[in-house]
Amino acid sequence: MRGLRSRKTCRTRGERDRHAGPPPTGFTLLPWLLMGMGSLSNLFQGETPNPLVGGLGLLTFNSLYVFLVFRAFDRRKRDAQATRVALVLLALLTCALAIGYGGNWLLFFPLLGLAVGAVLRGPGLGRWGWSLAVLAGVVAGVKEGWDGIGIVYGTFLSTMVTSAILSLSEAVRELRAAREELARRAVEEERLRFSRDLHDLLGHTLSVIVVKSEAARRLAPRDLDASLAQINDIESVGRQALTEIREAVTGYRENSLGTEVDRARSVLTAAGIEPTVRRTGPPLSARTEALLGWVVREAVTNTVRHSGARTCEIAVHGTPDRVRLTVTDDGHGPVAAPPTAIGGTGLKGLRERLTAAGGTLTAGPGPLGGFTVTAELPPEAAGGEAAGGEAAGLGPGRVAETAGT
Repeated sequence: MRGLRSRKTCRTRGERDRHAGPPPTGFTLLPWLLMGMGSLSNLFQGETPNPLVGGLGLLTFNSLYVFLVFRAFDRRKRDAQATRVALVLLALLTCALAIGYGGNWLLFFPLLGLAVGAVLRGPGLGRWGWSLAVLAGVVAGVKEGWDGIGIVYGTFLSTMVTSAILSLSEAVRELRAAREELARRAVEEERLRFSRDLHDLLGHTLSVIVVKSEAARRLAPRDLDASLAQINDIESVGRQALTEIREAVTGYRENSLGTEVDRARSVLTAAGIEPTVRRTGPPLSARTEALLGWVVREAVTNTVRHSGARTCEIAVHGTPDRVRLTVTDDGHGPVAAPPTAIGGTGLKGLRERLTAAGGTLTAGPGPLGGFTVTAELPPEAAGGEAAGGEAAGLGPGRVAETAGT
C-alpha cells in the first residue's frame, strides 16, 4: 500500500517514480486464478463427476500455483529443489484434471504456463514453452478436438510473455539499483576529492601566511622594506589561495611541480630553513607534475610546521622505469606520527592520489636522521609530454640549486 501511495503521489506531482514497476511479489499473478472460476461453477452446478475429487484437485492446484508464484520472485527460492518439485506436481495435476474432466478444466494449462514462465526464466525457456504447448495441444485435442487449439495458443503465450515481462522488470530493478549505487559512489568520491584538496590547499596556504607573518614581524623593527615585501607575499598568497579554492571546487585544478617548488623555496627561506633542489631525468608529463606538486606542497608544509629543521632537500630523479621524488629535512619530524606509519590526513590523501595513479608514497625518519617523504610513480604516469619543470628553471641541466644561488 505504501508503494501504491508513493506512485500516486508521483503521478499527482508530475514526477517520475524512482521505484516504478511491478511489485516484486506473487500478488501480481494471483488474479489469473479467476480463469478457474468455470471449473468451480461446474462443481457447484453438479456438472462434474466425482465432485469431491474435483474439489480436492481444484484446491490442490490453487495451493501449488500460489506457492510457486510467490517463490518465483525470489531468485534463491526460485532455483530451489522444492520449487521444481512443486512445478512437476502442478503439471501432473493439470494433466490429470484436464484429461478427467475436459471443458473448463483445460484452462488450467494457461495457468500452468504462467507458473512455468514465472519460475523457469532464461535461455532454455523456449524449449519448455513449446513442450508445454504440445502437451496442452495433445490433451485438448483428445478432449475437445480442433476446438482445443485456443488452449495451445494460450498456454504458449502465457508461458513466454510471463517470463519476458518478469525478466525485464527484474533487469530494470537491477539496473536502477546499480545506477543509484554508482551515483552514491560518485558523490562519495567527489566529497573525498574536495576534502582532500581543501586540506592540502588551506594547510599549505595558512602555513605560508603564518611563516611570512612571523618573518614580517621580526623584520619590521630593523628592515621595513623587507617586512613590506613579506606582507606583499602574504597578500599574493591569499589571492592565489582564493583562485585555487575556486578551481578545486570545480575540479579543474592541476598543480605544477615547478610552481610548487618555487613556493616551497620561498616559504622555507622565510621560515629560516635552507632549501636545496635537485633534478635529474627527462621532462615529466602534466599528470606526473600535478601529483608530485601535491607531494612537495604537503611535505614542505609539514617540514615548516613540525620539523624544527635547518635544511630541506627536494630531489626529483627520473628514469625510463620510474620517477622518484624525495623531500628530506634534518629536523626531528612530526612528533605524533609513529615511525613506521604514514602520518596525518594530508599524507594519507597523497597516498590515495598516488595509489590511484599506480604509484607509492612512504614517509618516516631518514637513515641519517630527520624526516623523509618519498613518492614514486610508474612510467605510465611519468612518460610523455614536457610540463612546467624546465619553464620554472628546473630542467635536467640544473642539477643543484640552493637558496643563495
